[in-house]
Amino acid sequence: MSELTFTLLRLGYLVLLWVFVLTSIGVLRRDLSTRAVGVRSQRRRSRGAARDAAPTTTPAPAPTPAPRGGGPTRLVVVAGPLQGTSLPLTGSSILIGRSPGSTLVLDDDYSSSRHARIFPQGGHWYVEDLGSTNGTFVGDQQITGVVALPVGVGVQIGRSVVELQG
Repeated sequence: MSELTFTLLRLGYLVLLWVFVLTSIGVLRRDLSTRAVGVRSQRRRSRGAARDAAPTTTPAPAPTPAPRGGGPTRLVVVAGPLQGTSLPLTGSSILIGRSPGSTLVLDDDYSSSRHARIFPQGGHWYVEDLGSTNGTFVGDQQITGVVALPVGVGVQIGRSVVELQG
């Protein structure tokens, strides 16, 4: 092998090594900046602001009147990092999970990105596990499908517990 070929191979290897290093630095910067945004939003949510739990890109649906007979009017986080957060119940479903597109965003390693859904149907409220990894519990029972959700019964999703309140 000639001296010129050997020098070109060494130079090519050096360029390839620098491309790898710079790409790795770019990935780390993006990852760290995403985590910094997540930490800032977690601080805002920990202050108990329910408006931060809803996605800011889509407007919240208009609240519907409370059902007659003293039905539930809000969903409250009673345990977990977002304890005290309250969401008004409307005619639409509430998606709970780690995904930023969820109605109630949980920053919890034990919840899935689309963990559970709470929705009204026929004047009653139901909870549905959306194929989560660690499961959804109503009271002490793990659920696998759609289950009726009475007022005051806790739904455990990861480390958080939510319940319907009147």
